Amino acid sequence: MDGRAEVLAAIETDARLAAIRDEAAARMGADPDPGHDLEHALRVALWTVRLAEAEGGVDRAEAIAAALLHDVVNLPKDHPERASASARSADVARELLPAHGFDGDATARVAEAIRDHSFSRGATPTTTLGRALQDADRLEALGALGLCRTLSTGAKMGAAYAHPEDPFGEARSLDDRRYTVDHFYEKLLRLPETLQTEAGRAEAAKRAAFLEQFLVQLGEELGVPARLTRS
Repeated sequence: MDGRAEVLAAIETDARLAAIRDEAAARMGADPDPGHDLEHALRVALWTVRLAEAEGGVDRAEAIAAALLHDVVNLPKDHPERASASARSADVARELLPAHGFDGDATARVAEAIRDHSFSRGATPTTTLGRALQDADRLEALGALGLCRTLSTGAKMGAAYAHPEDPFGEARSLDDRRYTVDHFYEKLLRLPETLQTEAGRAEAAKRAAFLEQFLVQLGEELGVPARLTRS
């Protein structure tokens, strides 16, 4: 599978996946979030399939179904029960998948991958599907898309772009709820080392390099040299 068009074609030609896509779109559309909408799910589907096929042994329909439903329950990042969102999404998968033609074993595999994919849950997937889904979702936090999502999330949470005197956290504690740039150091630039698939790590390194270039450019515009690593 090479691109978005092939993912869409795979969904359109499989009645099970088309039904799951429609269910996911209806549920996520109730509270639109550009970082966790159907387009996000489709991008994660593309990379879940790519990474899973590179590793081998994963059914393509299961990979797409897992991606379509992985964020079907989306709690805000500052919600007190944020860590339970992926488990709730897995519960939705267990409800929907059998109703749309997935057997018990497939449902269990997809639900487990969804449950364990999220960063906030802190789980390490034990299956190839789980690793591919988690890596694909984490790739969305890096690169150009990661930059867009980080800025929109920061704005939604009422964060400033950066601390006015110390934008890169040289001499203060980081706080990404108040300053969006802090999120690069608290999480984003640390993500590549957490990916588990070989292809995922390679893509993560490319996307992290883009974020570092952004920080360098930001530092030039602010007149404060950016620091790209933190001890």
